[in-house]
Amino acid sequence: MAGAGKVFATLRNHWKKTTFGVCLLSWGGNWLYGKHCDNLLRRAACLEAQVFGNELIPSSMPLKKATVFLNPAACKGKARSLFEKNAAPILHLSGLDVNIVTVITGLLRRADEAAFSKIPIGFIPLGKTCTLSHTLYPESVNQVQHITNATLAILKGETVPLDVLQIKGEKEQPVFALSGLRWGSYRDAGVKVSKYWYLGPLKTKAAHFFSTFKEWPQKHQAALMYLRPTERPPEEPKEKPSRPPLYVRLYRRLRSYWSPPRKEIPQEVAPEDWQELKLSTVELSIATQNRQLDLTRTEDFMNICIEADTVSKGQFVNRGSQKMRDPHMCPEDSQCIQASRCILQLPEGTEGSFGIDNEEYEAMPVEVKLLPRKLRFFCDPRMREQMLRAAIQ
Repeated sequence: MAGAGKVFATLRNHWKKTTFGVCLLSWGGNWLYGKHCDNLLRRAACLEAQVFGNELIPSSMPLKKATVFLNPAACKGKARSLFEKNAAPILHLSGLDVNIVTVITGLLRRADEAAFSKIPIGFIPLGKTCTLSHTLYPESVNQVQHITNATLAILKGETVPLDVLQIKGEKEQPVFALSGLRWGSYRDAGVKVSKYWYLGPLKTKAAHFFSTFKEWPQKHQAALMYLRPTERPPEEPKEKPSRPPLYVRLYRRLRSYWSPPRKEIPQEVAPEDWQELKLSTVELSIATQNRQLDLTRTEDFMNICIEADTVSKGQFVNRGSQKMRDPHMCPEDSQCIQASRCILQLPEGTEGSFGIDNEEYEAMPVEVKLLPRKLRFFCDPRMREQMLRAAIQ
């Protein structure tokens, strides 16, 4: 009892050191427990991938070796080389949309678009703010689980088609986006949130609150021309038809030689039915449907959201916090337009910037064209089933 009393007396006399030691031990224990849980997740994922590889993948395909990617000691470069040798190309991104738009734009500018659009793309999110990962993979409790789900989805081979926006200025080369384009006050305030890091969880509201000190109401005026949605063509068959025998090919060639096809009379092409409107908005967004995929839809279109410019300062601050979580949300009092192609004309001298998949570009007149089902991305089979069930309901 005397020894215990001396211990308590020592702790009481050195309460600062005691408090620091308790906090350090608590933090260290929590960190070690997190590492242990992460290792259990990796081990379970490796076992699942190994079973899948042994049962479903032919022995001639060494794809199951890609399980090394889940090894805690494996680096991104090693995993990348394994996947490039054994499967489809993998984009190793930091998880930010700013990197996605750069990679997709580079690929579609330089590669053969027709061939590249048929190659499935594997996307492994390494960050926390990518909106695309929420479409392809289920919600996870931590980042390790999220990366694990993405890697297993690539191994299982399920894919979904994603739309792409081609955004072209008057002089610049086109930029390609998977999420969309934003122009307005919410975007301008959102890029300044990091400057208020010292306010902790209040930094988002602070950025939008101080933004209201500018000229109010903040209006962005422009002219918009757009075309209505187009009917969705049927999907191409995954398997190409077999090549006909030699005698059939010879017969067809001789028949075309002796009986040349008749010249078709060119039909008059109907003029495009452009719709025009003048807009004044606090923010304009042009977004794909990739956030909420409908695999059975019959029309192809992008969503244009023109938000009312009569929002109050309080609504602006509250809505700004919501837009940080869902940048392309469209409030109820907004004008929503579905279009397959649009032209945005800005007044001369317009300043500011566009946000294209969270990357900043100078604001200028642009033409935005929808490229439906342009790219195929690997996705979690559970997400694909969820999309199909939602479409049926």
